[in-house]
Amino acid sequence: MSKLSVVIPAYNEEQGIADIVQRVMAVREAVLGIGLDDMELLVVDDGSRDRTAEIVRDIAKNTPGVRLISHKINRGYGGALKTGFSEARGELIGFLDADGTYPPEFFPQLCKEAMNGVDLVIGSRMAGADSKMPVTRRVGNLFFASLLSIMGWERVTDSASGMRVFKRNILEQMYPLPDGLNLTPVMSTRAIHEGIKMSEVPIPYSERVGRSKLNIIKDGMLFLNSMLWTVLTYNPARIFGFVGLAGMIIALMIAVGLIASRLRGITDIGPWGVAALFSALVIGVGGVSFFSFGAASNYLVSLFYRYPIRQGLLGKSFFKTPLEFHFGWFGIIISLIAFGLGVISVLLGVVNGWEISRLWLYMLGSATLTLVGMQFITFWALIRILAQLSQRELLTNKDLRNLN
Repeated sequence: MSKLSVVIPAYNEEQGIADIVQRVMAVREAVLGIGLDDMELLVVDDGSRDRTAEIVRDIAKNTPGVRLISHKINRGYGGALKTGFSEARGELIGFLDADGTYPPEFFPQLCKEAMNGVDLVIGSRMAGADSKMPVTRRVGNLFFASLLSIMGWERVTDSASGMRVFKRNILEQMYPLPDGLNLTPVMSTRAIHEGIKMSEVPIPYSERVGRSKLNIIKDGMLFLNSMLWTVLTYNPARIFGFVGLAGMIIALMIAVGLIASRLRGITDIGPWGVAALFSALVIGVGGVSFFSFGAASNYLVSLFYRYPIRQGLLGKSFFKTPLEFHFGWFGIIISLIAFGLGVISVLLGVVNGWEISRLWLYMLGSATLTLVGMQFITFWALIRILAQLSQRELLTNKDLRNLN
C-alpha cells in the first residue's frame, strides 16, 4: 500500500491554519489519481498560545485523515517536523508551512516525481514559477542555493524551500536534523553529500498569512553556519581547500610583484611594501595549512563514515593519484629550493659582500619556503597513515577470505 503523509508544523497560526488544512485535504483525490492509495495530514501544534490546536482539533473531528499532534512546549520548526515524520504512516512524506505561502495543489506533481525514482523532491520557489517572495529573501535564497551548488557540485535553485516530498526510507541517511528553521538547508546539504537522488519542481510562492517568524539576519547567519558545518562533516577539503588555494594564489601574486620590484633594482619597498610582504607570508603559509588540513580531514571523515575517500578540491584532475599523495615530493622540492635560496643568499653576502638590505628578502623567502616544505611533508605523512587505517578493515577481510 502506497500512502502520502503530509506534515504541517504550526505555531500560533490561528489566522490561516483552517485554510491550509482544507487546501491540503482538497488535493486528496488528485493524489490518489496518480496512483497512491491513501493520504493523511498531520498538523503538529508546536506549543501554540493561541487557538491553533483548538481549530485543528475541531476540523479533525469531522475530517477523516486529519490528525493533531501537540507539543506542550515550543520545540522549534525542525522539532515539530521531526515529530510529524516519526508519527507519519506513509511511504512518502511531504511537508509545507502553515502560513499559506506554499501551494499544496502541487503535491501531486511532487509525488509523481518521487514515484518515478527520485528520493527527495523539492518545491522550488526560485525555478521560474510565479513568486511573490520579498526581494531580500529572494537574494538570500539565491545566495544559499549558489553556495550549496558550489560546495556540493550539484545544481540547486532553492536550498531552503519549506515544501518537499521524500521517501521515508531516506530519513536515516538525512538524520540528525536540527530543531530550528535551518532544518531545510541542512536537509538539502545532507542529501547532496549522502548521494540521495534529488529533483526540483517549480512552484509559485505567495505572501504569508499573519506575521513572518523569519529574522533575515539572525536566521540567515544560522542557515550559513549550519550549511558550512554540515559540509565540513562530509567534505572538509571542499571548504578548506578553496580557502587555502585562494590564500596561496594571493600570496604568490604579492611575491611575484615584490620579486619583480627587486629585480628592477628597487630595494626600498616602503611601509606598504613591508605590509604586503608580511601579509603574503601569513596568507601563504596559512593557505598551505588550510589546504593540507582539508585534505587530511577528508581521510578522518572517511574513517568515521566508513566510505571511500572523497576527493576534495582538485581530486584526480591533474594526477592519476589523488593530489594529496604528491604532498611528499612537493615538500621535498620546495625545501630544496628554500635550501638553495638560503645558501646562495649567504654566499652573496660572504663572498660578494652584498649588504643585508639586498639579501633580507631572499633569506626571508628561504625561511618561508622551508616552513611550507615541512608542512607539505608532515601532512603527506599524516595522510599516508590515515589512508592505511582507512584500508585496514578492507585488507583484513581480504586476507581472511584468502585464509578460508
